[in-house]
Amino acid sequence: MIKNSDKLNKGGTLKRRDFIHLSGLGMGALVTSGFLLNGNPVSAAQLLHPGLENAEKKTLADIALNAAKSQGATYTDVRIGRYLNQFLFTREKNVQNIANTESYGVGIRVIAEGTWGFSATNDVSPDGIKKCAETAVAIAKANSIMQKEPVILAPVQGVGEVSWETPITKNPFEIPVADKIDLLLSVNAAAMDNGATFVNSNLFMVNEQKYFASSDGSYIDQNIHRIWPTFNVTAVNQSEGKFRSRQALSAPMGMGYEYLDGLASEKIQAPAGLVSYRNSYDMVEDAVAAAKHAKEKLSAKSVTPGKYDLVLDPDHLGLTIHESVGHPLELDRVLGYEANYAGTSFATLDKWRQGDFKYGSDLVNIVADKTQSKSLGLTAYDDEGVKCKEWDLIKDGVLVNYQAIRDQASIIDESESHGCCYADSWDSVQFQRMPNVSLKPGKDKLSAHDMIKGVEKGIYIVGRGSYSIDQQRYNFQFGGQLFYEIKDGEIVGMLEDVAYQSNTQEFWNSCAQICDKDDYKLFGTFFDGKGQPSQVSAVSHGSATTRFNGVNVINTGRQI
Repeated sequence: MIKNSDKLNKGGTLKRRDFIHLSGLGMGALVTSGFLLNGNPVSAAQLLHPGLENAEKKTLADIALNAAKSQGATYTDVRIGRYLNQFLFTREKNVQNIANTESYGVGIRVIAEGTWGFSATNDVSPDGIKKCAETAVAIAKANSIMQKEPVILAPVQGVGEVSWETPITKNPFEIPVADKIDLLLSVNAAAMDNGATFVNSNLFMVNEQKYFASSDGSYIDQNIHRIWPTFNVTAVNQSEGKFRSRQALSAPMGMGYEYLDGLASEKIQAPAGLVSYRNSYDMVEDAVAAAKHAKEKLSAKSVTPGKYDLVLDPDHLGLTIHESVGHPLELDRVLGYEANYAGTSFATLDKWRQGDFKYGSDLVNIVADKTQSKSLGLTAYDDEGVKCKEWDLIKDGVLVNYQAIRDQASIIDESESHGCCYADSWDSVQFQRMPNVSLKPGKDKLSAHDMIKGVEKGIYIVGRGSYSIDQQRYNFQFGGQLFYEIKDGEIVGMLEDVAYQSNTQEFWNSCAQICDKDDYKLFGTFFDGKGQPSQVSAVSHGSATTRFNGVNVINTGRQI
């Protein structure tokens, strides 16, 4: 809490510019909107501090590698991590919170006596790192009592000393906090001026500075940036006691502040007069549209349940991909190693081994990839020092592979890791995490407008909404943000109370058309949870507008 009474105006409230200044000095850990912001509070200026030189990191890493080896480790990796966050929150005309945090330390993972051991410390000194390495080996030896089979790692060739960073043109932390707050408040004002009753806007900026070293001979320095501007707009009909909301149609991206330039050349004119954004984002323009949509939803017709052809925009389809393809093809879920947090998977090894399991129609080609430009998963090497790549998960509708890391690869007869190992902090042990999982665009020229012309009875759905899916990632229900009725090839009006139900295999086998690459864009999430203790990761899902035939639609029957 800020207790500097000299900064209060006569009305007893903090002036906005003073709030920004004081908040920039650090306000502690933040829990809001279900997101946990970890780290120590720092000044906004501290976020731009360069940190240790690579030569210093290498010296510290070598101390850990040598100490672990001397205690009997047969493999060691060291991650020196500096994790920086700036999260901004506003509502209507007010700044709600600004948090700048830094988390800094080292995590050391070893194999000793055929068993994993892990230890972490924020004492990033030679003595602290040596003790941490020795502790990791002691933990591995203690764990070995319960180990039935030794850990088998897929081989990795050491790469020596290399560096990589997200290709950005504007470091978000270099933009003054006051300018970013002004943007958010202008978003709020634009929404209010166009009929919104309530609006909150947020800006999340993340910088991961990660140094990885291993006994395989790699010393990898990576500097990763991500950004997510978002808001929620609500319109109220007070006479009827109703309200409706619309969230931002932005996607979090692996980009810098240039994402908020809102270049006209980056817009896609979508059906129903919607503007879709790719590689840049006009937050104010989207807020104006959101206010109008929220008002329109107040009087929209309630959907009639039944079978419809669905035309799903990438801003919506990305979440369905995430839940029905991304998670069930994580190999630890398939094997049952991951069960407590969000379940296992229906896509068991026997289905993969049969070689012809039809996950989807022949049009469905889904790839995993951590090298996709501007994506949240974009990086050169994973947290095991494995070079990242693209690989097929579903090819021509057939299940062909999973997501596997070094100690899983041999289980599915792979000779190398897929490069999808990740830890969300220096004090978290790295494990298999979802890479970008994306539906390839169609090969034939086809726009979303042309797709709709061929639909006799359907619904066009935009934006993520509420959803549910069972513990095997099979039976599901998805909502959305905006719904438009399609009759005889034309959009005839907005609908409300829409959700569709299906199971994963039935749904993907109903895929009938996919727009081409000109319609392709990314969806994403900053906060994909997994594991116990839980970790979060950032992941994107690319797709073009896609048609699914004969899907069951229900009326959610909200009475507000």
